[in-house]
Amino acid sequence: MKIKKQELMRQYFTSKILFLPFTFLILTACQKEQVSEINIDVTYTTADSNFSIPAKVKFINNTTGATKYEWTFEGGEPAASTKKDPGVITFHTKGVHKVTLTASDRDNKKVKEWMITVDSAIKVNFDTAVILNNYSPVTVHVTNKTLGCTSYTWTFEGGTPANSTLQNPPDVTFTTVGNHKITLTVNSAIGKFTATKTITVLPALQADFNILPSFEDEDYEASLTATLENKTISGVNYTWSCTGATISNVNAQSPTIYFTTEGTYNVTLKAENGKDTKTITKPIIVKPNTNLRTHKDIKLGINPARSTIGSFYSTKLRKIFKQGDNIDTAGKWIDIVYFGLNKNFTYNKFISPDSVSGYNFNAIPLASATKFINSQELCGCGVSFTITDFDNMVNDMPLRSLTINPTASGWKQFTNAVIPRIILFQTKDGRKGAIKVKQFVPDENNSYIIVDIKIQKE
Repeated sequence: MKIKKQELMRQYFTSKILFLPFTFLILTACQKEQVSEINIDVTYTTADSNFSIPAKVKFINNTTGATKYEWTFEGGEPAASTKKDPGVITFHTKGVHKVTLTASDRDNKKVKEWMITVDSAIKVNFDTAVILNNYSPVTVHVTNKTLGCTSYTWTFEGGTPANSTLQNPPDVTFTTVGNHKITLTVNSAIGKFTATKTITVLPALQADFNILPSFEDEDYEASLTATLENKTISGVNYTWSCTGATISNVNAQSPTIYFTTEGTYNVTLKAENGKDTKTITKPIIVKPNTNLRTHKDIKLGINPARSTIGSFYSTKLRKIFKQGDNIDTAGKWIDIVYFGLNKNFTYNKFISPDSVSGYNFNAIPLASATKFINSQELCGCGVSFTITDFDNMVNDMPLRSLTINPTASGWKQFTNAVIPRIILFQTKDGRKGAIKVKQFVPDENNSYIIVDIKIQKE
């Protein structure tokens, strides 16, 4: 029994001794598997890749195998960090800044450095100053106010010169009308930057004008009042002159001009814009005063056409009025009214504006009285004015000697049996005239007559 017990004890210790190395090997192997290598992997960037002052650099840490991080940022804010991701670091000064990362764990440590280059603050800017004014040709002075660059490329669209690489380019001249771009491109270590401004070129000075007679003087007869309609392009200052005429304001843009007598006149305009001066002269012929105005091809409707064609006429305004028109103001200038009974023209008559209500018309406000001789053949008042007299009348002399004093018979209506027909009249302000009825035009309820009128101006 004793021998057996000793054998068992020997086997037990033998197995223990054999087991210990095996256990050590296992523990050693496990310890080696727990050791990992540190791999530093860091990227950094800025907004728009802009590394100019103030450069805001964002660091992204993808390092593996480390448990502890120590950052230093030379010239940065903050200057150090123990965070794995330090976030955004701001560099306020120009130059090369060293960034260091020490990554470590319990047994290992690695160090890596980066050199961050920060440029001066880049601000692309320039001023343009137009010399004198924007009228072609336009000269522009450019002042470069750009900061942080040493290389410049200027482009002058449509200008002379067309480009430049100088920091301060020469003056540029533009002649073509329109908008022209001035572009500056600068280069730096971090890329290109561009600024653009626009110059507007206005047309060169071109002097021009029209002579527009007043409404009363459209026949160009003396005395004549006209407007000098200025059509100058790119003008600023004006001087008008005309020998023998009166100009309301010789320096106005579009003054009036007055001619008292007939003749040929030369009107001169000198236009200036501070850069150029142009002069232009135009003639005007003022005709002798005939004191006679001619109105041709006037259409006057029969009574049913008073609202469509019109039956009222003003020799002063040279205008036909229809029933329904607003004549509150113009009523005093209506001096001729035609009444035609129907499309057959069996009853026709020129009537005084102040008596229209008796002929199925609405009353004319401020109406005046006009005397008419509708039927010279029935008048018996010693007046005779023929078609030939009317056609040959070139001034008011034939009208001056007429006495317009209609009798009851001369006031009577007429038919379309005689054509042409001459009707004599005299307005309330004393102007004498003659109407030639040239045509009777049947068109159902829109029938009308066509007349020519010759009347004294005064």
